[in-house]
Parts: sequence; structure tokens; C-alpha cells
Amino acid sequence: MPRALIAPKRGWICFLVVAFLAASFLVTASIMVTINSFAQSPPQLLTDPFLQLPTAKSVQVVWFTEWEGSEHLVRYGPRLEHTAIATSTRLTRTREDPQSKISSPPATPQPRAIWRHQGTVRGLISGDRVPYQVISHFSQDQSVESTIFNLSSLPSPEQPLKILLTSDHQLKPLVAANLQKVVETIDRVDAVFFAGDLVNVADRASEWFDDQKGCAFFPCLQGKAQYRLKKGGTETVYRGGEIIQNAPLFAAIGNHEVMGRWSETSLLNEQFDDAVPRDRSFNPLDANLSVKKSENSSDSSQNPSQTLKNNSFNTDTYEEIFSLPRNSPGNSPGNSHYYALTYGNIRLIVLYVANMWRSPQIKANVKGRYQEAVQDLAHLEQWGYGQHIFEAITPGSAQYDWLQSELASADYAQARYKIVMFHHPPHTLGDNIVPAYSDPVASISRDEQGQIQGVRYDYSLENDHIIRYLMPVLEKAGVDLVFFGHSHLWNRFTSPGGIHFLESSNVGNTYGAHRLGNPRPIPRDRSPDTYRPYGDPNGLDPVIPTISPLLDEKGQPLPYIASNEQTVFSIFDTATGSISSYRFDSREPRSPVIKFDEFALK
Repeated sequence: MPRALIAPKRGWICFLVVAFLAASFLVTASIMVTINSFAQSPPQLLTDPFLQLPTAKSVQVVWFTEWEGSEHLVRYGPRLEHTAIATSTRLTRTREDPQSKISSPPATPQPRAIWRHQGTVRGLISGDRVPYQVISHFSQDQSVESTIFNLSSLPSPEQPLKILLTSDHQLKPLVAANLQKVVETIDRVDAVFFAGDLVNVADRASEWFDDQKGCAFFPCLQGKAQYRLKKGGTETVYRGGEIIQNAPLFAAIGNHEVMGRWSETSLLNEQFDDAVPRDRSFNPLDANLSVKKSENSSDSSQNPSQTLKNNSFNTDTYEEIFSLPRNSPGNSPGNSHYYALTYGNIRLIVLYVANMWRSPQIKANVKGRYQEAVQDLAHLEQWGYGQHIFEAITPGSAQYDWLQSELASADYAQARYKIVMFHHPPHTLGDNIVPAYSDPVASISRDEQGQIQGVRYDYSLENDHIIRYLMPVLEKAGVDLVFFGHSHLWNRFTSPGGIHFLESSNVGNTYGAHRLGNPRPIPRDRSPDTYRPYGDPNGLDPVIPTISPLLDEKGQPLPYIASNEQTVFSIFDTATGSISSYRFDSREPRSPVIKFDEFALK
């Protein structure tokens, strides 16, 4: 072919290649602009700073941006004369997908670049509150700074404290109103004890930072929310409360902090629902209920631990966002699944007591608590394995042994108040306590040809791990309070041994309280002796609120609050040893906050 003809052809090929690459770049740039708002000018902080991991002389200051920046600082002192340089890391799993409530959600799951900055403020004196602010430099000539807040180190045992007890925010409708009323009612909160379920889907970045419904996690706890609540023709905008900028937060892992098997294409909700036990990630049960090696068990990843988590479940985003005490030898390196610390005159023990939530419905297409879905029966890699437990609390487990050591420690013995916090309820009128907190036992039915026709899961009430193994240990150790969540209501109980049990998780919605006339959704083929439709399955009677209980239709006091209109919060006052619970009726924005219950720890 003549060279004069070859050259133009090559030119066209080069033009097409360049055009394709340019188009690809523009598409990628468009996605990144959609996911990352830092393209705007001037740059903004994604959150205010918040406080973590106080020690006797220091505290961590943490905040987030959507840009890496050149330098990040904490200024502190009476005149902000001291400086701490922050270290920065990028979150590894935060993403957005079509279900994200952002201005332009991507068509498929896409990474969202978010940087975490943490500075250590040192040289503090217990009891002193020190002004501070953070400054992030976007470039050499562009920076952004926060408002000035106050920080402090660990309080002394003599310092009176007010602790907010809360859980199950999950972007629910009344969370912003709830936290706004905390700040309006209580002069200053000194710490937040959070019993799990901080958001709905842990890897969805907007649920933490900027969900457009107006009630994302950080905005609500920092007074930056913009939740519009319409009641009776009146619209009220609730902004949450400025709380964690000035007080540390200590959290327990709930089931919503756990993400399931990793996928580049599945919706984030589906990945959240796709958690399987560790020992089934590469080894699903075969038709005879024995272990079967799966095809992907030969994964050649350079990080076996990460590979295992990617194929079972993980709490990576939760762990990357927070800095919590790392004094549990049973944890993986860097994790804070369970821990203990002394805060003032409180010894707080935080446990990882949570299991996989699955639907109670008995329908052919439902992967649920009690069954596998029909469409999954021939595909063992799609099984859900019922409401499996994430971290063991049985004798011989790492968590159980660590707890025994903690309860025998001098730090525990010397504390005036002994509080244990975890997510799953030991006693409640709510739905999520049934079935029992025990390992699901699978049974398989087959036809004459041996084909699987159904998979059923049963749970032993007598072998409930919390009641059989955990509670005797806590009773013997003289624990004062067990604080938990999960069922989205308020109720409390007292054991014969004197432990108080408080669930104060109705911050924005409820799934109901199950007393006579309102049974739990339990399959007809399950015995009510094991799967109890009413009351507390573990045998305690709920306590009637001591001050101003709500009344039923007959005018009788209710021992719970399960309402989509009333939002509840609880405050522990260490000066008096009392725990007070408050309610606010969102139907009347100008109505007062009412203290409806109070009791004292011994």
C-alpha cells in the first residue's frame, strides 16, 4: 500500500484513540465531581472536629475533609497559642450508590474520597476546659478553619458529669429534634455513650456526613443538621445539637456497623444484607450440613485477613472513623471491638454483642431469620445462615476471657459506678429479642431425589448466650447498669440481683412494644414457649416510669415508650447517681421536654 495512504489512516487511528481517552477522562472526572464536593470553591470542612480517646493528659481531635490538603492543624490554649499537627488517612471503603441521598447519585457504586485528620492535644490538666479549633490547608494559599470549641482530658473521679445515653440513630426522622432538645435541656453533656446502630449502611459515606434528608450522623451530633419536620401543617427545622465537638463519644458496635460481602457492583444495601459467618465465607454447608470447600477459597490475595472479611463481614468503616480504647487483646490489630475505660467515677465496659438482623417473614423469596429463600436453595454461596452472631461471648472465647480479666481488675473494683454497654437486648418488650441470642441450628428437608426443598433455622432459648453466659458473670461482678439498644423503644428492668437494664433507643421511630394484643411476628410452626410473642422472653417485668408515664387508652400507665411522635433521651448524672429519661412530643414543636422517669444506681 502506498505510504501516502498509510499515513492518513494512522492519523485517523491516533485521533480516535485520543478522543476515546479524552471521553473516558471526562466521564471519570464527572463521576468524581459528583461524588466529591471538594471541587467547589472555597474548600469546606466535611465535619466539625469531634473528640476521641481522652487520657489523663491528652485527647484526640478528629475531623474530615473531601480533599487531602497540604497540612492540617489543631490550635489550642487560652489564646490558641499551641499547635498540634494532625496525621491524615483516607477512608478505604466509603462509597455512594444510586440509593444515596445526594445531589447526583452515581449509576453504580463509586468510591467517595474522604480524608480523616487526627491531632493529639497534650499537656492537659484534668478538669480544665481548653479552647481549640482546627485548620485545614487546602493548598499553600487556601485554608479553612472551624469554630472555636472546648476540649478536656479524662475527668477526675471527683468531677460531676452528665452523660448522654443514646443509640439507634440510623438517620431516623426525630434524631435531629432529639439531640436539639438534649442541648436545650441539659447545660452541657460531658460524654456520649452510644449503644450501637449509628447509621444504616456503614459504607455509605453520605449517611455519616451529608445525607440530603438532613439527619446524617455527624450533622445531628454537631448541630449542623437541617431536618424539616412537618406536623399538622407546621414545618419545623431541627438542627440537632452541638455535642461531640466538646464531649467525647464512646460507641458499641451494633448490627448496622457491620457490612457484608464486598462487591464492586451490588447496591450498598445488598452488601450490608450479605453478611455470612466467617467459617462459611469460603466453606458453605453442603446438602448434608457438612463443610464444603468453595471455588473461591483459593483466593491469592496478599492480605488473607482482608480477603476473609471481604467474603464474610467487616466493621472497617466504623473502625476507620473512630478512635476508641485498644486494650482488648482478643481484638485483631488496630480494632476496637470491645474495650473498657475509666471515665470520671465510671468504669465503662463496651462489648461486641450483636448478630445479623434478618426478616421474620416466612415467605418463599425471603432470606430470613427462620429460613433460606427458595431461589437460593441450590446456590449455597447465597445462603444467609440465619441470625448468626458476629463475635462470640461464650466461655473460652477471646471476648469472654477478656471480660473476666477486666472484671477482676483494680480499675473495675475502684470505680464507683460500673456500666456495661452493648447493642443486643438482654431484656426488652421489643421485637428484636426474638429469636434467642444463640447460634442458629439448621435443618434441611429434601424430596425423594435428595434435592433440597427447604432450610429451617431454630434458636435455643435455654442456650441464649447473653442470659446463660454473660449475665451470671455481670451479676457476680456487681454491675450497676446494662445499657443497650436495638429495638427502638424505651423500657427498663431490674434483676433480682440489683442490675438495672435500660434501653433508651426510641430517638426517632419505633417498631412497637409487644404486650397482650400486639404479638411479635413469629412463625405459626414455632413454639410460643421458645419464641415468645409477648413480654420479655427472659422473664423480667418492665418498670413503670416513676414520674410521668404515658397512659394507654384505659388511662393506665405504660411501662415503655414506643412512639413515632415521642422522642426520648436519657442522662446519667454522676453527682447524684441518677439516670433521668426525657420525652418530647414532636407534634407540638413548642411543647416542653418532660422528665418522665428517674432512678438511682446504688
